[in-house]
Amino acid sequence: MQVEEIYLNLRDKLGDVMPEGEILLKAEVAAEIQKLKVERDAVILGHNYMEPALFHSVPDFQGDSLELSRRAAETDKSVIVFCGVRFMAETAKILNPSKTVLLPTEKGGCSLAESITAADVRALRAAYPGVPIVTYINTYADVKAECDICCTSSNAVAVVESLKSDTVIFLPDEYLARNVARETGLHVIVPSVLPKPGAPRPGTDVEHVMVAWKGRCEVHELFTTEDIDSVRKQFPDVMILAHPECSPEVVAKADFSGSTTAMIKAVEKSNAKRYLLLTECSMGDNIVAANPEKEMLRLCSHRCPHMHEITLEQTRDSLRYMRWVIDVPEEIRVRALKSVERMLAVGPKID
Repeated sequence: MQVEEIYLNLRDKLGDVMPEGEILLKAEVAAEIQKLKVERDAVILGHNYMEPALFHSVPDFQGDSLELSRRAAETDKSVIVFCGVRFMAETAKILNPSKTVLLPTEKGGCSLAESITAADVRALRAAYPGVPIVTYINTYADVKAECDICCTSSNAVAVVESLKSDTVIFLPDEYLARNVARETGLHVIVPSVLPKPGAPRPGTDVEHVMVAWKGRCEVHELFTTEDIDSVRKQFPDVMILAHPECSPEVVAKADFSGSTTAMIKAVEKSNAKRYLLLTECSMGDNIVAANPEKEMLRLCSHRCPHMHEITLEQTRDSLRYMRWVIDVPEEIRVRALKSVERMLAVGPKID
């Protein structure tokens, strides 16, 4: 695509949220990326949390972690640029060992991924022998290698139900675990101290148990029920959508809860007058750009500092200099692959 075509497309979508001069500068960068993408035989995957100028210009595929994991598994390109955070790029590498996977930022952290280690998982397995372990996609490769199956917010309930077990360990997001437990009828234990192997396991004498971990998303844990009450008082006709990484109390008060893709589809299908997303704020701008007839309340002030690191300029430089290359040790990759493939087999399928 030429600069003018990209500029007109971005101006049409983002004219209400960005000045024209900035849109033109972003269009010039995006045009360079499109050229580099062809030269490098690359595919660009863009998470729903990307800044609007990036999200609406260069990704070949957009979506949540599950959708992008599937796209990574299907691509025939030799280079994958993952506009997201490190655990997402690692997942792409797990699925594509022979391809070059690039992350546009050197760090790409995540509070959830950093809340648990492979050693923690091994300790849990020793404390709860024989109990299947579900690991949220928001974890690093060495953690995935220690679990039985991965999940995303899109298919967490389906993954837990597929195990057909009275007791399940769900890592590392405490709030997502509690929200899944509410849907599946499981009782949740969040152990502050792991019992020693062979010792009694407090709380596991109930019929259905989920053992969680006290990891939380640094963005989603900031939303409160008071936020919802305040918004409804001012805008009684608002539809409030919450990501399941929010607390169960927030999710219970929202009108809808689901993955980022599920929230996007819910807004598209709804006839509500106004909407408020309780998730990373950039996504609201992306939805408005794609659905200008929808009124999105701009009351969100919570941005993921890690997703916010990814820009068009960094994406261009990632392709220009072939950086930052993501590698996963083969011994870890092979074991993590089993968990990821089991997740993909559960679904749901991409529409």
